[in-house]
Amino acid sequence: MHGRVLLVALLLFINLFLLFRLIWSDQGVFAYLELKNRYEVLQSKIDSVDEQSLDLSQEIRRLKSDKAYQEKVVRERMNFVKKDEILYIFPDETTNDRGDGSNEQEN
Repeated sequence: MHGRVLLVALLLFINLFLLFRLIWSDQGVFAYLELKNRYEVLQSKIDSVDEQSLDLSQEIRRLKSDKAYQEKVVRERMNFVKKDEILYIFPDETTNDRGDGSNEQEN
C-alpha cells in the first residue's frame, strides 16, 4: 500500500511537471502562440512586398515597352516640357507660406 501511494505521488508530480512544461516553458503553448503571431505578421509583410514587387515589375515592363507611358512619366515626375511649351507649377494649397499671421489686421 505504501508503495502504491508513492507511485501515485510520483506520477502526479511527473504530470504536474509535464503540464508546467507544456504551458510555460520556452517550447510551450504561450511560446507557440507568440511564434504563430510573429509568423502571421511576417507573412503579411511578405505578401505586401510581393505585391509591391509585382507592381514595380509591371511598371518597369511598361516603361521599357510603352513610349507614351515613358513620356507621361517623365513629364509628370520630372516636369519636362516639349519644345515651345510653358510649365506652370502651382504651390500646394495645403501649405501656408504667409508666415505667422501676416494677413491679420492689428487695431
